[in-house]
Amino acid sequence: MTVRPAVHPRLILAALAFCGVLVSVSQTIVVPLLPVLPGITHSPPSDVSWLITVTLLTGAVFTPLLGRAGDMYGKRRVLLIALSSMVIGSLLCASSSDLTVLIVGRAFQGAAVAVVPLGISILRDELPPARVIPAIAMMSATLGVGAAFGIPAATLVVEYANWHTMFWINLGLGLLDIVIVLLIVPESAVRSRGRFDVLGAVGLSAFLVCLLLAVSKSGSWSTTSIVGLSAIAILMVPLWGWYELRTKSPLVDLRVSARPAVLYTNLGALLIGFAFYANSLSTAQLVQEPTWTGYGLGESIVVSGLCLLPGGVAMVLLSPVSARISNARGPRFTLAIASVLMAAGYVVRLFTSSNVAGIVIGATVVSAGTAVAYSALPALIMHAVPVTETAAANGLNTLMRTIGSAICSTVVATVLANITITDGGRVAPALAAYRIVFVVAGIAAVVAAGLALLIPVRRTEPAYEVVRT
Repeated sequence: MTVRPAVHPRLILAALAFCGVLVSVSQTIVVPLLPVLPGITHSPPSDVSWLITVTLLTGAVFTPLLGRAGDMYGKRRVLLIALSSMVIGSLLCASSSDLTVLIVGRAFQGAAVAVVPLGISILRDELPPARVIPAIAMMSATLGVGAAFGIPAATLVVEYANWHTMFWINLGLGLLDIVIVLLIVPESAVRSRGRFDVLGAVGLSAFLVCLLLAVSKSGSWSTTSIVGLSAIAILMVPLWGWYELRTKSPLVDLRVSARPAVLYTNLGALLIGFAFYANSLSTAQLVQEPTWTGYGLGESIVVSGLCLLPGGVAMVLLSPVSARISNARGPRFTLAIASVLMAAGYVVRLFTSSNVAGIVIGATVVSAGTAVAYSALPALIMHAVPVTETAAANGLNTLMRTIGSAICSTVVATVLANITITDGGRVAPALAAYRIVFVVAGIAAVVAAGLALLIPVRRTEPAYEVVRT
């Protein structure tokens, strides 16, 4: 039976959205620390980069696994496990300056990304049909909202307080999140039957670890290691797919995932994740470039973080608008126009790199498109999969965004490191490097718009009522 059925839908949405924003913040708060952590931890930058890499890895591995576990054993129960993982990670990072401990803590924080697809699935199960699309639009957008607010908040903490403070704050808010979920969020009675696919989980995890290590470490590891990891990842695909197609209760239903509506949506999510992350990475660094480059503004780390703040506000405001567009024209149309808006933002960025106002405008346009796109993606997924698979399916969609971000991180780092200018021994990325990043990200957004148009049009909207057991 459903726990506390009298809880108002808005309270459930508010509780879950708070969870989503906090988890997203926890993924990004370490970014402003990266330049100073080598000195703090007495470690080389290549080792410090694991604070980003390990979060990416655990997030990618645990998002589909916890999504499937939520479908089978209870979404609220698994949601609490994911939040507890974030709290444990925050405690480890707050209480130590040892790099090994920090990496372990970041691994725990990365696993908590599964909160968002689990929250989307709970909303589908618990809310009245008319409220589902607006609610999932807001929940999905928390991934971008948290990132947009997390970096500015972290820069202020780093500038004016001890860097451990931001992890203590994250820890306290995480504990508050757990209490709120226990008091407000009901346990869904919608479950899928069968046994958990352990072998499929191991295979998917091995594939993701090899793939993401090959992508994220391509610039620092040997060619032999990268080629070896890539080869293993490629070989894992047919073996894992063969097994998943033959097992009775697969971790990922590949027959459902191969449907055009699901396949094109997931590919679009990968490209949207790429385009969004390029915006965050380039903005934070561009405004800090030194003035001797001829284009750099020489602004502080605080200013660089604050440049992302208007984009966060735009994402909050536009999530309800996205839901209205999806209700009126369908989420396929919403995703297409959102992708075009992101591409338009990168066109603006091509010509506005010489002043803070122009950079903020371009970044905000991209963030606005991201908010609308992120809101449409789960609606497209839920239109195409059975109600008993929504957490796993949305987990896979979130995973695709993560992979897109990982690829973007490598591409941006490679371009900025190899297209440079020098002045008396000083080296910095050339303006052309940033423009190449904008062009590539804009192309990714345009291709995402094309994929959206390939998604089959539904002539009737699906019923969101669910049968409870």
